[in-house]
Amino acid sequence: MNSEQTGYFKFSNTEKLLPREEMLEINRQKTSLTIGVPKETSFQECRMPLVPQAVGLLVANGHTVLIESDAGKAAHFRNEEYSEVGARILYSNEELLKADIIIKVAPPSAEEIELLKSRQTLISSLHLTGQNREYFEKLMSKKMTTIAYEYIRDKIGTFPVLRAMSEIAGTASIIIAAEYLESGEYGMGTLFGGFPGITPTEVVILGAGTVAEYAARAAMGLGAVVKIFDNNIYKLRRLQDSLNTRVFTSIIQPRVLLKALKTADIVIGSVHSAEGLTPVIITEDMVRQMKYGSVIIDVSIDQGGCFETSHITNHKNPVFKKYDVTHYCVPNIASKVPHTASYALSNFFTPILLRIGEVGGIENMIRMDYGLRQGIYFFNGTLTKPYIGDYFTLPYQDIELLIAALR
Repeated sequence: MNSEQTGYFKFSNTEKLLPREEMLEINRQKTSLTIGVPKETSFQECRMPLVPQAVGLLVANGHTVLIESDAGKAAHFRNEEYSEVGARILYSNEELLKADIIIKVAPPSAEEIELLKSRQTLISSLHLTGQNREYFEKLMSKKMTTIAYEYIRDKIGTFPVLRAMSEIAGTASIIIAAEYLESGEYGMGTLFGGFPGITPTEVVILGAGTVAEYAARAAMGLGAVVKIFDNNIYKLRRLQDSLNTRVFTSIIQPRVLLKALKTADIVIGSVHSAEGLTPVIITEDMVRQMKYGSVIIDVSIDQGGCFETSHITNHKNPVFKKYDVTHYCVPNIASKVPHTASYALSNFFTPILLRIGEVGGIENMIRMDYGLRQGIYFFNGTLTKPYIGDYFTLPYQDIELLIAALR
């Protein structure tokens, strides 16, 4: 008889007689954190990582939150809103940057890195393409633990911050396109969505990810006809199921795509590349054949753009015209609506900060949370991301081995 028939397997598992990994006790004594939120200095970065309600919750749980004066001004959060819930408002970032945990939206500047001390934790974006070797060497010298929030994964393996920002960008792209379509200078004074007796607005979307999904929802909600192109059949099928309605979908065939472009009022470029730059899908000749007064929103511009005619613009000068087609090519569309985007970021960061305090500090949190570990690129000054090490010729080690060495 086998072990299951004799009941031995059941007995041995219950009594812990089967070989198991060693289970060591983790000190989970709750700790109080000092959290610093400096004012963003990056160009046109208006978002805040923590909104006043979140700060109030952190303070109520015994944590100290330091906010640099006017840090929330661009997102329309006043100093008084933070001070009323228990935050300390500082008029210089020198003391603030000595906090246990520094949390910000954009990567720290060289000046901010100089003010940091060793053994701190930094939570921010990484923006790898905008960094150089010196940037990583400076961070390495601080012996800090640094976490890039765009690489943090959730329990199902997705990137929650990127998804939230993509949801905002998708919806905002349609609102932005509608604004320029109605403009007499950049469009043709056309009402988005159409009107009874008039042909509805036609929207072409390149890509079938999160941006495309929310752009399609917004466009269809306003009465537009939507056509979606992507070379991934699984994504097209998933998107159609998610929208819960039949929409025009197609793989990217040049003749079919060009036919759609010729009648499109709005084209949304939302192609994402996991390998860096996005491929150019719409050539200059294709743009030349688009309708007079049509609008292009190139959401992919932060990866180079998927239109041959695109080049980066900014929130102050967001558009240009080429072949009488208006191009909107602003990276970081979510920063156009910083109040909403700040709430999305805060909803993600607040539970993490509370959990860090509950489990006794960042190292315990890193041991327990696999998804959070995926965002770490420096652990106590040791580089943990191979692609950064290979690109900038810096030494690195596997994060799992570093965590195991602490036990």
